[in-house]
Amino acid sequence: MTTPLTLYNSLTRNPELFQPLDPANIRVYSCGPTVYNYAHIGNLRAYVFTDTLSRTLTWKAPAMGWGALTHIINITDVGHLTSDADAGDDKMEAAAKKTGQDIWAIAAHYTAAFKQNLSDLGIREPTRFPLATDHVQAMIDFAVAIEAKHCYRLADGLYFDTSTVPDYGRLARHRDDEGESRIDPVEGKRHAADFAIWRASTPGENRQMEWDSPWGRGAPGWHLECSVMSQMYLGERFDIHTGGIDHREIHHPNEIAQNQAHSCSADTGATIWMHNNFLVERSGKMSKSSGAFLTLQALVDRGFHPLAYRLMCLQAQYRSEMEFSWDNLAAAQTRLKRLVQSVEVLRARSDAPDKGDAADYRQRLDAALSDDLATPRALPVLDELLADKRIAPARRLAALDDFDAVLGLQLTTLTRAALRVRPAAATLTEAEVEAHLAERREARAAKDFPRSDAIRDALAAGGVEVMDGDPLGWDWRPTL
Repeated sequence: MTTPLTLYNSLTRNPELFQPLDPANIRVYSCGPTVYNYAHIGNLRAYVFTDTLSRTLTWKAPAMGWGALTHIINITDVGHLTSDADAGDDKMEAAAKKTGQDIWAIAAHYTAAFKQNLSDLGIREPTRFPLATDHVQAMIDFAVAIEAKHCYRLADGLYFDTSTVPDYGRLARHRDDEGESRIDPVEGKRHAADFAIWRASTPGENRQMEWDSPWGRGAPGWHLECSVMSQMYLGERFDIHTGGIDHREIHHPNEIAQNQAHSCSADTGATIWMHNNFLVERSGKMSKSSGAFLTLQALVDRGFHPLAYRLMCLQAQYRSEMEFSWDNLAAAQTRLKRLVQSVEVLRARSDAPDKGDAADYRQRLDAALSDDLATPRALPVLDELLADKRIAPARRLAALDDFDAVLGLQLTTLTRAALRVRPAAATLTEAEVEAHLAERREARAAKDFPRSDAIRDALAAGGVEVMDGDPLGWDWRPTL
């Protein structure tokens, strides 16, 4: 029996039964990265969440009678200011000025790095990664269409009048509180929450990205691209829009206002708006503005496999704040190793007599994911499945395909060797480690403990911890 899918809608602040507008084509839009720097691991949590959503929709589709999934993740390569509150310089232009590099090369480099991060985390590519700069004319056309009824001109560009649409700020639940206080004042704005649709270039300003428009040469405001690209690829009304919880306060309310203006209705664009919460560390929310942030490569350089971070994300409900610490990540990596070992044991016994039925585990997995993507409830079900000796190993491995399909941990292909990630500071190759370990086993067999200890100390100096008596059977691991 298939469990109906319930998702938490940030717009109504309630869980709601998901029913696609067109059962033959589920349509999802996810706010993508601004490609002026590497994504930090807090940014990447958002895409583990959206990947879990897209995997769940795809996995449940046949049983629910749904068709294919169309998933769009935009790439912001122009327009996003250094403050989410419509203030400061364009992030792309600022990065180009700081480094002296070509802005198009910067965008291409960080776009490629972002896509590599997704691949390393087992995140499937969406249907399309549209670039903001490929859609500037469409943004201009959109702005022209809404200008007469909803916009006004100032010296520095075209602004949206938020009083012209119904219930502005409903998503953020603010009209006069802290949300608007985050928006920098601009001389001539009619209302505090009004925002830029088009930003005219300042006379004498040296921008690498600018276009001609009815409001002067310049660049689009950040919010415009998502309204334009979601409608272009998904239609004026689509099923789900996702983003980080910070988008719920300014970016998404502004996007909704644009959608309402363009459709001449109260329609918000997406039926369900979903937001993942922050990744926090003890010093506070992880952000690039502080200048100190962790990338996925920084985790790998410390000896962690990217899928350990994915598992760490899945251990928390996407709407909950998740605390990052190296200890938490190490615990997730140990858990991942245990899962890989369990799968390897099952493979070794896959010719055992056929018995048992794993249908109940599939149903419990479905029930967990159908309850607003409750991955923390799904993971213990996976542990129980792998340990259930009443069910033949081959049947447990077959059921594992379903868990891999939605959790994306690659347990059907991941190996112990792949989980031995060599820290950047390590001085020994894996072949050298294995040779030292073979020599140490000989020394221990000969009860030559001084020699054995000397080899262990040499390995430790090279960044390798020998794991004597490890119940998982892992002979060694890279040190952190």
